[in-house]
Amino acid sequence: MVKIKLVLIMNTKFSELVQYFREIATQHIEIGHSALENHFYRFEIDEVLIGLKTVNYPALILEGYRCNLIDNKSDNILKDRTGAFILLDHLTDLGDFDTMHAIWDRLEGIADDIVIRIKKDKRNAQSQVIRDFDLSSVEYTLIANEQDKNFGVRCTFKILTPFSGDCDETKWNYEAVIAV
Repeated sequence: MVKIKLVLIMNTKFSELVQYFREIATQHIEIGHSALENHFYRFEIDEVLIGLKTVNYPALILEGYRCNLIDNKSDNILKDRTGAFILLDHLTDLGDFDTMHAIWDRLEGIADDIVIRIKKDKRNAQSQVIRDFDLSSVEYTLIANEQDKNFGVRCTFKILTPFSGDCDETKWNYEAVIAV
């Protein structure tokens, strides 16, 4: 009897994560992202320099992720991606602490909604990009930028996926001469 080990290697891309969070921003009623009114931003240098001076609030801003590999001295290598998104709103009067706290409360509620939606979507075969989203890794931090009068919630998360340790021989030219 031959045993076959089936390992599903998720090879999702950052662009798929961007599309997923754009969908979240579009479908969440309080965020209300649309083609006519942008409420979704990526934390990329060009978008920050060009677009974030005219932000529509509330805004969902997706940061790029960093990743590392975990091999635990075995064949079961994991790709550990750590990312974050920010929910941001604007406060006109910095001395209005009640409104400031109401903004934080509302944005934390939206963050809760997003995490619950991710939990639901993890079970959906169409949402492969967040299938391995680690709910126990989610952390919220209240943020404030008094200079721009922006207040929000920053949520960090991890996506831990199997990573193939097999070398794809079709991607290598072993006959190539080393350039000097």
